Parts: sequence; structure tokens; C-alpha cells
Amino acid sequence: MLLEISDLSSHYGRILALKGIDLKVAEGELVALVGANGAGKTTLLRCLSGVQPPTGGSVRFDGADITKLAAERRVALGIAQVPEGRQVFGPLSVEDNLRLGAYRRRGKDVDADLDRMYALFPILKEKRALAAGTLSGGQQQMLAMARALMSHPRLLLLDEPSMGLAPLLVAEIFQAVQELKRQGTTIFLVEQNATAALGIADRAYVLETGAVVMEGEGAALLADERVKSAYLGL
Repeated sequence: MLLEISDLSSHYGRILALKGIDLKVAEGELVALVGANGAGKTTLLRCLSGVQPPTGGSVRFDGADITKLAAERRVALGIAQVPEGRQVFGPLSVEDNLRLGAYRRRGKDVDADLDRMYALFPILKEKRALAAGTLSGGQQQMLAMARALMSHPRLLLLDEPSMGLAPLLVAEIFQAVQELKRQGTTIFLVEQNATAALGIADRAYVLETGAVVMEGEGAALLADERVKSAYLGL
């Protein structure tokens, strides 16, 4: 297993946001975490990237305990997060945003990876000299994903990539996620759009009020009557 979470808990003051989470992601897998707003999905990602301290349990990455490791050390190990809301550097150009994603790296292979990102997201090449803040929401999401990929992550954490996007753009983003998986990227996808997430996930977990209440193959959960009723409006 590349990522192993055991009995993880986290608090905001006296509020228990995560309640004994157990979760695993194998190398090469696309694992989804779905749930309603306020379920604790983003809190879990923040614990994984090192910006939210856990108050119990453990996080292991490639066999090593990283529960108390600083965020920048986790990036060095190969964990990259695409944050909710994109959070691109608006005044900087698209290309400068991408190069910032590779700030820990040196050498000619950075330029080769730029070309790979432009092949994955052609619109970014077209707009590479423009300020990132001038891009549409969907284009900024593509940029945020490409920026994270420039760090050569072993594990890509995707936080609500479809948020605020039109259905056509949502489909485009999820096609890109599937292509990344085909290329061998290990992905942990946190998403409120359960239909889209479960439709492409190898495995998935359902989170309710800070606790995992269901887990299984993505297709099986998509067909589960309880999931349909609670999350798919069916």
C-alpha cells in the first residue's frame, strides 16, 4: 500500500471532525472519497498534506510513518495536493504557475514536463503567457492540476475538482483524471459529485459526519441503493 490511514482523528477546537478513519490507497489506484458538504472530506486531505494536525491515529506513506511530518517534507516524499477552489497565483502567468509546481526540481526535465502538461491540457499552452487570474474556472482547475503534477508526485490528492464547473467542463476534468490514472499516477479523489467520482474510481469510501460508513469498488457503490438514495438523488 502506498497510503495507509489507521484510526485517524482530528479536532477543530472541541469539535471532532474525523472519527477513527481507516483507509488505504495502493500504488496505481484511483480511490475516491465521497460525502456531503461538512462530512470531513477536506479535513482528511488537510491531514494527509500536513496542514491540519491529527489528534489520534496514524498516516503511513510507502511504509513510513508521516503522521507528524511537516507539509514541505511530505511534498519532498511525493505527495501533492490540488486544493479546493484551485488557488492559482492569479497575477503570475500560466507558465510561471507551472514552473512553481516544480520549484524543488532542477534540470532540463522540467521543460519536458511542461510539454507533457501542455499535451494533457492544450488550452494551457495556448494561454501560457496570460495571467492565471484571467482564466475561466475550468481552465484554472486544469492549471492547478498541472501545477501539482509538475512536482512529480507519487500520490496526487484532488480536492473537489468539479466544484463550481459547468457539466461539460466537469466531464473534461474527469477525462483528464482518467488519463492520469492510465499514465500510472496514484490518485486520491475527494469529491461531492458522487456519480462522477464513483464512475471512474477503482475503489471508494463514503464519509458521513467524519466517519467512513461504506467502502467498496467504485462501480459497486454506484449501484448500491443506499448510496443512490443518500448521494445520487435516486
